[in-house]
Amino acid sequence: MYYTFDGKIRYSETDSEGRLTLAALLNYFQDCSTFQSEMLGLGVKYMKEHRLVWVLSSWQIVVERYPMLCEDVQIGTFPYDFKSFMGGRNFFMKDKEGKYVAKANSLWSLLNTQTMKPVAAPEDMVERYGLDPKLEMDYVSRKIAVPEGGLQGETVIVKKHHLDTNHHVNNGQYVAMALDCLPEGAVAKQGIRQLRAEYKKQAFLGDKLYPYIVETEDGMIVSLRSEEGKPYVNVEFK
Repeated sequence: MYYTFDGKIRYSETDSEGRLTLAALLNYFQDCSTFQSEMLGLGVKYMKEHRLVWVLSSWQIVVERYPMLCEDVQIGTFPYDFKSFMGGRNFFMKDKEGKYVAKANSLWSLLNTQTMKPVAAPEDMVERYGLDPKLEMDYVSRKIAVPEGGLQGETVIVKKHHLDTNHHVNNGQYVAMALDCLPEGAVAKQGIRQLRAEYKKQAFLGDKLYPYIVETEDGMIVSLRSEEGKPYVNVEFK
């Protein structure tokens, strides 16, 4: 089922040009799905009681434009697919004329918090969420190929403010970290029109993330890795 809420772009969510930042857009989407889950009784309390957690596998966010300070917007989300332990969810942001300013696709895995193994979504959860047709957008693979020949960035240490209620690094925080790794001028201001993020491994308080940064034909890829070189997340900016 569709869930929407109305918002107004805040000063704290804008860049030096007064436009909504990509990280803030992602946070709007995360908040929207959280609001829906809480409204349906499937929020934080439900998940803890049933020893369940949704783990994000991938983001694809396509941006038509970045709204300006104080602009009125509507944010929406809905699930479009449940297959065993996998779930697909769309997001969107519209302006006051009802035009899309951004669309997103996300894929999730449902895990048991005791075993950390995938489990099928309970029937009552599927029934309460319901399903709607997928948004019309150019869907791309969740897999991100990371080319060789990149550079190492400054090590990032996971702090308390990076964590969410599941006590691991929040999905949006990874993207914010990756954005901070981009070289000055690497991507023109407001030039990021598509974000893809492929989540591989959870990071916890005190973990060290080693950024690997590589330029592509039409953007940049940042791979946040462990000391052994295994990625926590690969993020592509186009």
